Amino acid sequence: MAKAPAKDSRDGEKRGGEERARDTRPLAEQIADEAAENTLALNPLVGLRTQDIAAATGSVLKALASHPQALAEQWLAFTSEFTKIVTGQSEIAADPKDRRFADPAWKSSRLHKAVMQSYVAWSKSVTELVAKTDLPEKDAARARLITSIFVDTMAPSNNPALNPTAIKTLVDTGGKSAVSGLKNFLDDMTRNGGLPSSVDASKFKVGENLANSPGTVVFRNEVLELVHYTATTEKVYQRPLLVVPPQINKYYSVDLSPDKSMIKFLLSHGVQPYCVSWRNPTPEQRDWGLDTYIAALDEACDAAREITGSDTVNIMGSCSGGITLSTYVAWLAAQQKEKINAVILAVCVLNTQADTDSDFAALVTPETIMAAKQMSKARGILDGHEMAKMFAWMRPNDLIWNYWVNNYLLGNAPPAFDVLYWNADTTRLPARLHSDFLDLIFTNPFMNSGKMSIHGVPIDMGKVKHDTYVIGGTTDHITPWKAVYQTARLYGDNTTFILSNSGHLQSLLNPPGNPKAWYVKGKTREKDADAWTAKAEKHEGSWWLDWAAYLKDRSGAEIAAPKAPGSARHKPVGSAPGTYVFEP
Repeated sequence: MAKAPAKDSRDGEKRGGEERARDTRPLAEQIADEAAENTLALNPLVGLRTQDIAAATGSVLKALASHPQALAEQWLAFTSEFTKIVTGQSEIAADPKDRRFADPAWKSSRLHKAVMQSYVAWSKSVTELVAKTDLPEKDAARARLITSIFVDTMAPSNNPALNPTAIKTLVDTGGKSAVSGLKNFLDDMTRNGGLPSSVDASKFKVGENLANSPGTVVFRNEVLELVHYTATTEKVYQRPLLVVPPQINKYYSVDLSPDKSMIKFLLSHGVQPYCVSWRNPTPEQRDWGLDTYIAALDEACDAAREITGSDTVNIMGSCSGGITLSTYVAWLAAQQKEKINAVILAVCVLNTQADTDSDFAALVTPETIMAAKQMSKARGILDGHEMAKMFAWMRPNDLIWNYWVNNYLLGNAPPAFDVLYWNADTTRLPARLHSDFLDLIFTNPFMNSGKMSIHGVPIDMGKVKHDTYVIGGTTDHITPWKAVYQTARLYGDNTTFILSNSGHLQSLLNPPGNPKAWYVKGKTREKDADAWTAKAEKHEGSWWLDWAAYLKDRSGAEIAAPKAPGSARHKPVGSAPGTYVFEP
């Protein structure tokens, strides 16, 4: 058997870094690819407050004061290395995979080499010093997070007077790059909340070159629209696939450009996809909670069943959509209602106390949870743009400084990439749903039955008995694959687990034809994820083909494709992609 990655997601990041070292594509394309690995999820629901930064800084300073020997050792090591740098004797260098220092001038120019070496030596000393502090685990995690943000911010590549590529571009363009960069900067200050734009939004339009699969809205309630996509084959499988997207961002990640559209792929295999499009809530909907979404989803499920004439549906959810889905199927199971046939979950962590080795864990304390709840309660919503800002500062090199250099220092337009457009098309969360999601962190109801109830029905995952197919991503640092494996185990040891070779969203948008695609497949009979890797089998190509075969086996009989959308009871109410997707 081929062995899957047995270490954490950082192994995948190292492999990705090696590929970037050989990357000769234009800068904007490289930036887009890296940023696409960092898409919104549940993590930014808890913010990093000013007082948290101050408290973490204070903890570090206090710890350093109590370890003068470590401070002295790091200072001596840095000054010794700095002396070598000044005299041209230092061998220290940036990681060859670090694209910030890819310009040859960082090596060939004595000045730029000294600046680069000084930064590398300084950042190494600071990082190692913080690592040596004797802090409690939570404080240490915060200290590492804040230190990494500070160190990344201070990189000389971010400085227009020190970045050799920016200087060369300024000369080559006769100053035009500076003019364009200033324009981009002013635009972002007024239109993008002060962050560098991640995408050229002018190149995309939902319903035209995104989310353009033909279909019809066949059901609408206050919370969601249900889109049924038009069959492209003469025959279809009767049992539909109900897609439950995350409440964060809009639903059309499953229907991006034609070459990576899950919807088009499913249609080509005769599967009938029905996709939920959540409404973008305003403060008026502040009281919508998880129970509100479960009730609305149940109505959509009934509509899909009635239209197709199928007693049950297959159901798929990703990230927070997977949390909603799992709550729903457990709610149905507790009532012995048989509406679900098979479950497909993607990049979804249900064990909220799993060891994810994530920087975001540093943000989760009772105090930050309470503060986050109070803020959204006061506003009525959690704003998607605020989540995006918070998330960007968790990944500053990929989500801030890359664009700072590209947009401002070089005067380039941001990349035109469909995934990044979708990621920037944020939504809001109602205050009560935000609170419900935050409560999951400490109650961990999927691992502890009875800790959560929906409409008076206790949630118990032990009662859920469905064929289940779960997908994780090798380099997903948002929902790390080992934590996703625990989700698969929660559904039973006969669950099929797929480990796809990419990050959070890219592991899903991995269609056939990608020459770099591979996946690992196996049943979840092993308790430990590393043990699973020893028995799982590696396959070349896209997991989508395996998924299509899995769905076909569980989608009932083939019937003639419907001649018209909807039914007498559920008449069409509009064309895809619907109206809710356009609500700002």
